[in-house]
Amino acid sequence: MKISVAMAYYNGGMYIEEQMDTILTQLSEQDEVIVSVDGASDGSKPLLLKMAEEDKRIHVIKGPGKGVVKNFENAIRHCSGEIIYLSDQDDIWKPDKVKKVNEAFLNPKVKAVLHDAQIVDECGNPTGAEGLFANRGSRKGILKNLIKNSYVGCCMAFRRELIPVICPIPKEMYMHDYWIGTAAEYMGEVCFIKEPLIDYRRHSSNVTQMTHGSMSFMIKKRIDIVRCLGLLKRRVKEAGEEIEKVNG
Repeated sequence: MKISVAMAYYNGGMYIEEQMDTILTQLSEQDEVIVSVDGASDGSKPLLLKMAEEDKRIHVIKGPGKGVVKNFENAIRHCSGEIIYLSDQDDIWKPDKVKKVNEAFLNPKVKAVLHDAQIVDECGNPTGAEGLFANRGSRKGILKNLIKNSYVGCCMAFRRELIPVICPIPKEMYMHDYWIGTAAEYMGEVCFIKEPLIDYRRHSSNVTQMTHGSMSFMIKKRIDIVRCLGLLKRRVKEAGEEIEKVNG
């Protein structure tokens, strides 16, 4: 099955070569990496274009310039693979990530896969901090993940059939990964792999942080998410109706 890797890029020149190397070594010739570029003011645009010229699996596209959620959506919309992996620009994929995630998709009921991650510093050295699953108490469940989100995008892959359901992502959604994970739960099963399959790099330039915002912000965010879930349910229902029509 063809794999697409959807990457949202913004001034990631410091780490992109190492990250891309760990991805490409696990892909076949038919697979692809879609890099949606929201900005490269760090001078990394020539590097991206050079990488794409040297490896035809890399496709560099212009991002919408509307933040990380819409940048990921743009990358996802350009993916043609059956399985779509989300990727940050600065992490390190462990050598058997793709093999183990793909094995989980052999179960046709599985719509998305989530794996654990080891926390490393900007040099790639383990920090000794607990992994993402332990940090977030990761498990499936709509209510559980509304309270504390388990669905970290760089640890996720999902089936292509979710695209009509998740896109477009509502502007009120602060987290594309929570949106995708919840859609997968509504449509089927989510497989959790307890093994850390990436090194999750934490540094001063990270777009996402491991700490929460203010209480008022957290409350507002969850109110907005609950409002969006009604839209998600309608899309899932419509997708199911379309599948029934096709299957006749």
